[in-house]
Amino acid sequence: MSGNASPGAELVGREITLTRTFDAPRSLVFKAWTEPEHVAQWWGPQGFTNPVCEVDARVGGLVRIHMQGPDGGIYPMRGVFQELVAPERIVLLTGVDAPDGTVRFEVLTTVTLVESGGRTTLTLRARVGTAVADAAMNIAGMEPGWSQSLDRLQAQVAPGQAIPARELVTERVIAAPRALVFRAWTEPEQVAAWWGPNGFTNTIHQMDVRPGGMWRLTMHGPDGRDYPNENVYLQVAPPALLVYYHQTTPKFVAVATFEDAPGGTKVTMRSNFLSSDDFDIALNVVGAREGAKQTLERLADHVARVGR
Repeated sequence: MSGNASPGAELVGREITLTRTFDAPRSLVFKAWTEPEHVAQWWGPQGFTNPVCEVDARVGGLVRIHMQGPDGGIYPMRGVFQELVAPERIVLLTGVDAPDGTVRFEVLTTVTLVESGGRTTLTLRARVGTAVADAAMNIAGMEPGWSQSLDRLQAQVAPGQAIPARELVTERVIAAPRALVFRAWTEPEQVAAWWGPNGFTNTIHQMDVRPGGMWRLTMHGPDGRDYPNENVYLQVAPPALLVYYHQTTPKFVAVATFEDAPGGTKVTMRSNFLSSDDFDIALNVVGAREGAKQTLERLADHVARVGR
């Protein structure tokens, strides 16, 4: 990636837009985007750190960040500033490389900052460009990753501003070994038998349980309506962990953990919603809190049947 790369070259893929309002002046928010000691504190999803963070904030200046995940893995990212208009606009072309040095995919990110009454509204537009097939997991994770990064940015520039609750947590101890419970969650013929609240049935169209793999299903409600769902797996670690991104509204990242516990396996299902609107839809339209509880009850009943 060179300093004179064309912002529009091949950038014809998926685009996302996120908006946040911070209780902070835009000069501070702009500074948090352009000074490495600040960028290192918030860049990346929750749980990530940035042991390498180099930012040369000028047109043509380079960015080099090595993100370290909770699993200890290192995820290098590089970029070049296409445009900088302090304190109101940033255009950054970033890329992720494959181990052989080829470009896996590129993203053009445009950030605009508008201040009113001492508060700053940030609008972020990210457009995926050049990509190869095995970059699907990274591209799918871009929207929830940026959402969590902006939560971290808010904590950096406006530490007194509360981040709205957008997480739904459901737990249950299943009377079965966790290997059996994990299989019930990852084998399509088993998932179809128990997934969803009481009265729902399921048609599994695709279930490719690997990072970047798709899980597509249609849930059939007792009211006769069909509810299409599309997910992409972000992490798969049998028999302990599943992380997937629910791409249909309401959008969320689901983290399912499976732990040995007295009496069987403790299953914890965390759904982290991308926005307050998504969270409101899940709770007040979909009825997700009771639905999640019933879903885990159905899982327990299913495992009890098949485990005999």
